Amino acid sequence: MISNQVLQSTIDSLKGIARVDIGIADIDGKVLATTFSEEREISDMVVSFANSQADSQAAGGFQFFKIFDEHQLEYVLIARGDTDDVYMVGKLAAFQIQTLLVAYKEKFDKDNFVKNLLLDNLLLVDIYNRAKKLHIDVGVRRIVYLVETKNGTDSGAQEALKTLFASRSKDFVTAVDEKNVIVVKELKPNEGYEEIQRVAETMLDMMNTEAMVQVKISYGTIVNEIKEVSRSYKEAKMALEVGKIFYVDKDIIAYNALGIGRLIYQLPIPLCKMFIREIFTEVSPDEFDEETLATINKFFENNLNVSETSRQLYIHRNTLVYRLDKLERSTGLDLRVFDDAITFKIALMVVKYMKYMETVDY
Repeated sequence: MISNQVLQSTIDSLKGIARVDIGIADIDGKVLATTFSEEREISDMVVSFANSQADSQAAGGFQFFKIFDEHQLEYVLIARGDTDDVYMVGKLAAFQIQTLLVAYKEKFDKDNFVKNLLLDNLLLVDIYNRAKKLHIDVGVRRIVYLVETKNGTDSGAQEALKTLFASRSKDFVTAVDEKNVIVVKELKPNEGYEEIQRVAETMLDMMNTEAMVQVKISYGTIVNEIKEVSRSYKEAKMALEVGKIFYVDKDIIAYNALGIGRLIYQLPIPLCKMFIREIFTEVSPDEFDEETLATINKFFENNLNVSETSRQLYIHRNTLVYRLDKLERSTGLDLRVFDDAITFKIALMVVKYMKYMETVDY
């Protein structure tokens, strides 16, 4: 169904060209858009005409035209004017609305197809048949972006993204839930992850500056077939969730840059609890004070380099060594030893994952 705003804009433009007043009504006689300067009750005439066999009719100083959508009567167009061109202008307006109906229907069908494609709701044969019918290329490279606004789906965010990708008719902007806006972008043969990251940065900048909306953006991996688009979407969803746990400071998260966090995210909670009990036998990670946690994180940031860590923490090297020795006594893990450092790092990530899962509202 075409919006009343679009209908009004269309007939306004026609009046400016031909100086003929035009109105559009539904089959129940309700006027949806009009350029008539005065109100006249024409509902009965519209209903009578809609129920007749005629495709066009002159009555009461008006010209009436039927507008169909696949043989189903959708609108009645009303034309009135002082010139001899009323009939021709009415026919032109009816044809233009008819063309709009086809375009809107195709747009809706494409949006519906993309949503079902993302959600994996289509059989393989249906994917290719519908893509062919909708003139969507099946063998091109694509990537799926997920844009999550701070307060759920924001209509302004979706419209802003549609504006950004408006010049690219082969890209799709849609939503399948109340949380995220999805962009399915077609890639050129020479475009890789560097270009994909730049597009994400452009989207983030536009959301922050123009739409005035805080967002997080994730994206999956490049797919080569339309049937694989749902995989890229699932990857983008996982990237967004994993980013909330392990990369809270990042506004753009790529699936192929998740590292070990992606593996931890897929672990069952009982296995995580068992692992933590085995690692931290005498002390719980929750018992670490802020000073200890800051020391651990900075030590990891500096690739286990004692001198650089102590310099950045503004403490003496011996003080850092003392803290590390104290941590070893309580946990049995020496962070200066590579294997122990890996075990400790994974354990902290597992703890963070479990805490996050406790807060998730299913």
